[in-house]
Amino acid sequence: MTLPVLLLTADDALYRHWAGLDGLGWAPARGQRLSDLALWGRRGVLAVMDARLLPRAGGDLSEVPAGLQVVVASTHPGDPEGQRALVAGAAGYVHAYMPVSGLDRVLRHVMGGEIWVGKDMLSRMLSQIGQARPEPNQDWARDLTVRERDVARYVALGHSNQSIADVLGITERTVRAHISAIFEKLGVTDRLMLALRVHGIDQHAARGVDA
Repeated sequence: MTLPVLLLTADDALYRHWAGLDGLGWAPARGQRLSDLALWGRRGVLAVMDARLLPRAGGDLSEVPAGLQVVVASTHPGDPEGQRALVAGAAGYVHAYMPVSGLDRVLRHVMGGEIWVGKDMLSRMLSQIGQARPEPNQDWARDLTVRERDVARYVALGHSNQSIADVLGITERTVRAHISAIFEKLGVTDRLMLALRVHGIDQHAARGVDA
């Protein structure tokens, strides 16, 4: 069964690149204006949108109907634009010319309820959150062990699994096991959701991809 996806761009070359999804189990449809999202939302749940169609800073994707997940794709990706896309309500932010096999993986990830950003951007975002928002309380840690709390705090500051292992004197495999347990206990599914919980920030924000 093919899955419908709206490819929203006025750039013909970019559309042709994205249209390669038709060989990976997708049924692409073409859109060129932001207003096309409202029409698409009546029959589809996924869209890839050219970042050049993003609202100006501070605006949201008000044209997006409830239940429609939009992945914003940029020809010149960068943190400020990525954060603007996610704040506006996007479910992901990617390079516009990433291989369609990668785009296929992103879309399936988003379809499963996650929000996608690249690892480097995710790490920088977590670090920025940690610097801007100290821990407000310890409610999130109530059901965690002491070691799980330590791991959670390091994750929330953007540390990699290996760096956490080095600091705590444990193996990376043990760190991954702790992270899995933390996710389950806190009801989160990725590192950015965990960081938002630790720092007491509303979870209407970006989510990352790797544990």
